[in-house]
Amino acid sequence: MDKEYSEELMLDFGADGNLLIPVITQDFHTREVLILAYTNKAAFEETRRSGYATFYSRSRKEIWIKGMTSGDLLKIEGISINCEQNSLLYQVSPEGKGACHARKSDGTAFTTCFYRRILPDGRLEITEK
Repeated sequence: MDKEYSEELMLDFGADGNLLIPVITQDFHTREVLILAYTNKAAFEETRRSGYATFYSRSRKEIWIKGMTSGDLLKIEGISINCEQNSLLYQVSPEGKGACHARKSDGTAFTTCFYRRILPDGRLEITEK
């Protein structure tokens, strides 16, 4: 049966479990997109076990539970998979003051990592005040 119609979870993390799959993280209540991150098999299993969004950091080359250091944890409310079973959507309830590691000028976290827009001239403008 094709992945598009299967009731079986068929994520392909590769033979060693380290193939990365993109994860869109969305606020369960507002539907705002918070983060685009990646997961491998171990991070996905930890997300399902712990109930908190866990990702694989490409820059640090390690698994990280979002918010473990900052306190801005993301509690899993639901997990959806796309038609080809090659990307995920985590619906989350933020338990801290923001979702992004970047901070506003007052030191508080941005609620989403998508806090800037690209202007026609190519400059970036902060949209979250």
